[in-house]
Amino acid sequence: MTGTTTWDPELYLDFDDLRARPFADLLARVGARAPRHVVDAGCGPGNLTTTLARRWPDARVSAFDSSPDMVAAARARGVDAAQADVATWTPAPDVDVVVTNAVLQWVPSHRELLRRWVRALPEAGWLAMQVPGNFSAPSHVLAREVADRFGVPLRDAATVAEPADYADDLAGAGASAVDVWETTYLQRLTGDDPVLHWISGTALRPVRDALDDAAYASFTAELAPRLRAAYPAGPDGGTWFPFRRIFAVARL
Repeated sequence: MTGTTTWDPELYLDFDDLRARPFADLLARVGARAPRHVVDAGCGPGNLTTTLARRWPDARVSAFDSSPDMVAAARARGVDAAQADVATWTPAPDVDVVVTNAVLQWVPSHRELLRRWVRALPEAGWLAMQVPGNFSAPSHVLAREVADRFGVPLRDAATVAEPADYADDLAGAGASAVDVWETTYLQRLTGDDPVLHWISGTALRPVRDALDDAAYASFTAELAPRLRAAYPAGPDGGTWFPFRRIFAVARL
């Protein structure tokens, strides 16, 4: 994770299975066979970083995150994790694979960042990234509307680019092969106010940081019924939550 936003590893992991699926789909398109050094850029609590070590058991696997709480959680899992800012990090000469999952949407200049990483990677290196593409979804539109009334700006649809833009960026930076796609996952959520619970672990973190406990309780009390109306529970109690994600894999 990035920036000055605070993160709650336990809340983030409440939907660990659903959050892991895009990571697995991203990794499936990375064809590196014997990398020397694999880096998880913005590793969060490290639960997915461990899959990189299983994929490439002979490689050095390291990770970093800007959140000290996330770094501590990753280290508790045995991950070689450090605290660093993804916006200023550059791959070392021995890094053959960079994976960044649901991180770069927090970096306004991430398109230039991706181009810089491509130029820094060695021949036959790999870069794989995934970002959410749902900033125009009702969940995020409603959250922005309510947050505006509380004086907290949230990110809009311009936060991430379209798939073709990323393809042009990566190819233009020198990648020899580029694979870009998007997927909308129809996620089944359960429990009370499940969509609010989902976005509380990610999109609403800036709101939680900006408001005191009482104001945040008022914010969620106003947002919750709007989300329930936009994402009604079905007869079995489950709620379908469409989630669009954008993927890009580049090979040097």
